[in-house]
Formats: sequence, C-alpha cells, structure tokens
Amino acid sequence: MKIVGLITEYNPFHNGHLYHIEKARRLTGADSVIAVMSGDYVQRGTPAILSKRLRAAMALRMGVSVVIELPVAYATGSAEYFAEGAVSILDQLGCIDSICFGSECGDITMLEEPARLLADEPEHYQTALRAALRKGQAYPKARQTALVQCLENASEQILEKPNNILGVEYLKALYRRKSPIKAYTITRKSSGYHDTELKDRFSSATAIRKELLHGSPDEVISQIPAQCNDLMQENILNRQFLCADDFSLLLKYVLLKETPETLCRYQDVSEDLANRIWKNRNQFQSFEKFCELLKTKELTYSRISRSLLHILLQITTNDVTTYKKNGGCRYAHILGFRNDSTATLTHMKTHTSIPLLTRLAQSQELDDCALHMLKQDIFASDLYESVRTDRYQIPFCSEYQQQILRI
Repeated sequence: MKIVGLITEYNPFHNGHLYHIEKARRLTGADSVIAVMSGDYVQRGTPAILSKRLRAAMALRMGVSVVIELPVAYATGSAEYFAEGAVSILDQLGCIDSICFGSECGDITMLEEPARLLADEPEHYQTALRAALRKGQAYPKARQTALVQCLENASEQILEKPNNILGVEYLKALYRRKSPIKAYTITRKSSGYHDTELKDRFSSATAIRKELLHGSPDEVISQIPAQCNDLMQENILNRQFLCADDFSLLLKYVLLKETPETLCRYQDVSEDLANRIWKNRNQFQSFEKFCELLKTKELTYSRISRSLLHILLQITTNDVTTYKKNGGCRYAHILGFRNDSTATLTHMKTHTSIPLLTRLAQSQELDDCALHMLKQDIFASDLYESVRTDRYQIPFCSEYQQQILRI
C-alpha cells in the first residue's frame, strides 16, 4: 500500500484543498491519503475559524482516509516548529511513502538546496547569518539574506513566499530525521496565500475567512466542495465562526497575572516583547487590537499573535525544547477516518513506532513527555469549546466526551 501524507490546516476546507488532495494522489500514485491537521488553533497564532472536528469531517468527505491532529504546541509554532512536529508524526507512523505540499514555485529542486543548507548549518552560512543579525535584521529576514549569499541559485523572491518557506522547512525536517519519505510539491492553484478577495472558485483561505467574519458568508459557498455545503451552511446560518477577539477577555485575565519576568517563559516571547506587553497592558482593548499595538518593524503581527496565544494556552519555551529533545510528537491522535479505510488503519497499526490514540483513555500508553503534550492539547481544545459554546449558547462537550469521526 502506498500512502501520501499531507500537512494541513483546512481553515476552512475549500476547493483548493480538494485540488491538492486529488493532485497529490495522482502525482505520488498513492492508494491512500493521511492528513496531519492543526487542531483548534493554527500557525498564524489564532483560533481556527471552525472546530477541528468539523474541518476534519470535511476532509474525510473529500477523500482523506485518516485525519491526525497536530499537537497545539507545534500547530501554533513558527514555520520551523510547525514543520518539525508534522513531519515527526508522519515519519514515525512508518508507513508514509511520500508527502506532497503546495508551494508558489511548484519545483521541488528549487527548495531542496536551501533546505539542506539550513539542515546542516555550515560555518559560512552561520557567519552570513550573524552578519545580517548584527545589521539589525529580524531573524527571518537575516536568514533569507544569508541563504541568498550562500546559494548561487537562490532567489530572494522564492525564499520570501510563505508556502515556499514552509516547503523548505518540511524538507529540512525530513533531512534532519534522515527520513525515507519522498517529497513532492505542486503549484498553488490561483490565489496567493495572503490574497484577501474572493476569486471564481479557488480563493485563499484568508479571503474566505474575511468573508465569513466580516462580509457575506453566503458568497463563500461557491468556494467549498458541494459535498461539504451542508456542513458549512449550518454554520453560516448561525454565523458560528470564531476569531481571535472571541478570546480577548481570557487573554486579558491571563496577562493581568503575569510580570515581564514570567512572560519570558512562554514560547516566542522575547525580553523585548515581554516588556512591550507589560508597558502597554493598560491599553488592551482586544486580542487583535493589542497585536496591532505591539507590532514593530522587527516583530510581525503573526509573531505577536503566536506569542499571545502561547501565553493564553500556557505553552512555554521549556515545553517546546523538551518535545524537540524527545523526537517531536510521540503519539498520533486520530480525529477521524473513512469507513472504507480499514486497510489503511491496519497498515498504520502494523508499522507505527508511536501510539495511535483513538480515545483519550489510551493515554496510559504515553510517557511523561507525551502525556504533558496531550494534556496541553486537551486544555486548549476545552478552552476553544468553552468559548464556542458560551458564545452560541449551545451545550459544552469536553474533549474526553468527543467521539472519533467515522464517515
């Protein structure tokens, strides 16, 4: 059996994602598709617009065989940590033959050389990086500058595109793990990652979220595969979408308990950012407005949003360091599977080197590090469910009560 792995957010699921699934299957010759998907929070540092189980249900309807949750510490991390976590799951499953990801360039060879350089970090690269940092460049820009200097064929334009950057990180993670998984890439269909306006059929997730939250949600239906329309229509009817500002009061409460010293414990919170948070805490109005207030030339909106989310979810630098030392994600929490994927599940169980969790009661199989990671996931999901159910006055269902999806 040949299986292709996809690393996804599906925030929300749209026509471009269906194109990716179908193209990945054809390109790799895969019999089955396994997706590692962000849970209730995503890499840009915000809650997902729809719950993880609803997004997983859409993916399963559209041909994904199994959906596995990417633990929240990785799902809300930088591109490097996001990629490390997802690749660690796919690699440890032991049955993934290939991964396929979207990129702006659509050419795997253009991404391989910078990925190998970043994986090895030779001395000439480190020297160029230090020189760029001394000039006052923020780390992402300094890294880009160093790569362009060290690679003859590197294009600055390629290295500044968000999906190319993620692709480089996926490849780097595969190289560092010495993984046998083969990587493929396909060109993103139509819209760019940051495009904010709807297109004919292939709009960016950014544009779709903007329309759902601030525009005419009914306009989004044409962007969703027809088989998922009923799931989306129910949420459109009740406008049951979440954004960062729905967590504003919770964030303000947490920030009131912190000091500049304690803020530095959290992942992505530098001493400079901790001081900015502390000095500006009395001007807090909402999650999103606080991000705008704290933003500087060196600290991007996404970096600040991730940092604030880590404070809210209590994800520390020590947590991430410990996870990394222990090989990344040490379990695979299965959110759902297709009823016709019995052979895929059997194949996974035969080859995996990490526990496959279909029920949280199986957590006794985990070591202390993995158990701590799982408890973070449970807390984060219960917090999301609390905000969602309180806002829309619907019954709360804890993570322990949730059932695995079978479609």
